[in-house]
Amino acid sequence: MLWNYSQMAYIKPIVFTAFPHVGGLAGAFITRKNIKNWYENLNRPSWRPPNWLFGPVWTSLYTGMGYASYMIYRDGGGFDGEAKTALALYGSQLALNWAWTPIFFGCHKLGLATAEILVLAGNIGACIFYFSKINKTASYILIPYMAWVSFASVLTAWMWRNNPDPKKAIKEE
Repeated sequence: MLWNYSQMAYIKPIVFTAFPHVGGLAGAFITRKNIKNWYENLNRPSWRPPNWLFGPVWTSLYTGMGYASYMIYRDGGGFDGEAKTALALYGSQLALNWAWTPIFFGCHKLGLATAEILVLAGNIGACIFYFSKINKTASYILIPYMAWVSFASVLTAWMWRNNPDPKKAIKEE
């Protein structure tokens, strides 16, 4: 046997912590492709964060989300235990999180991205609520994520409102 039980105990938190980064990395490729030829040509608010900040922020948030989900899995009896609903909400918010980038950066659908991120924010709120029933610390770890997504919701809505035809922002190379 390659791994004994005590060694496997270290693998689970690593896998849970790393998992959200899968979609983050995929989203980074879509985003990078669209920064110079589209995003930079949109009407953007002066209060938006600089582009370089998004990578470190999302890396921190994905790491926290992943570890918090591990804490819920561990303390809530796994996928079949008390954690079942909390982990289902976590999975659905993660799917919504990953979907925003292709909608916004890939398809340039600012209105749909605004609606989608508002659903995501509500889902994160529900996730925090259900996490708090199992592990308060895990729910607290998601609060910065909720704050960032709330800010991103306002930013997305502003950009939708102030870019009535986002396809016009595309610049040919």
